[in-house]
Amino acid sequence: MNTPESKATSMTDLWKPGSFSITESAEEEETRVHRVVSVFQRFIQPWLAELVGSTLFIFTGCMSVIENPLDTGSLQPALAHGLALGIVIALFGEISGGHFNPAVSVSVCLVGGLNVILLLPYIAAQLCGGLIGASLAKVISPPQTYFNTSGGAFNTVKDGGQIGPAIVAEVVMTLFLTMSVCMGAVNGKTRTLLAPFCIGLTVTADVLAGGAISGACMNPARAFGPAAVAHYWTYHWIYWVGPMAGALITGALIRLMLGDEKIRMLLK
Repeated sequence: MNTPESKATSMTDLWKPGSFSITESAEEEETRVHRVVSVFQRFIQPWLAELVGSTLFIFTGCMSVIENPLDTGSLQPALAHGLALGIVIALFGEISGGHFNPAVSVSVCLVGGLNVILLLPYIAAQLCGGLIGASLAKVISPPQTYFNTSGGAFNTVKDGGQIGPAIVAEVVMTLFLTMSVCMGAVNGKTRTLLAPFCIGLTVTADVLAGGAISGACMNPARAFGPAAVAHYWTYHWIYWVGPMAGALITGALIRLMLGDEKIRMLLK
């Protein structure tokens, strides 16, 4: 049975140092806030960076094809794609790694530079960015110019005889691009601060070299966005098969032979 004295003692004990839960509640609140911030920085912020970066890059790429009044061939798209990619990698690379390309995300994941949990969200963000970027390009472009260029979609392959060379070109060019990303930004032995510059130059070189053969896509998100907005799906599958094959080859080469001791699986 509780007496008045015992009740008083109990109330007094509540105010003893360390007996009340003010400190514990503050610590719990701080832990909860830290957990929320950690989730935001690990998952949401990288996804947003991939979305925004892909939007800017693909918008610039589409506009470089649509608005090419001097008909400079591959020169204008090559410079626009290379410069835009180098810039967005420099801006967002420390947040998400600066992929903006499903093929790049696959290759980086294969060599251990991206948590596999983030692979599908990254690809989804890149595809959404492609749709937004291509839609913005359509909104500001003259209708006739937009129609004549298929909205910046890849329309280089016109018949079945061009399929083989186009696929090979996409595989090799994507291999070059993903190798630049993985060796320049992920592999510890060869990683360099000049990675954004090197990757942008790789895209420029690829477009100049293979633009007339396949359009030099190297990026399924870059192909998907304008294809969906302009409803141009002719031979669209080439721009998934070629880049993904190139990404897989890059992952295999680095994992088996070219990577440092942390990445390489053979002869450590």
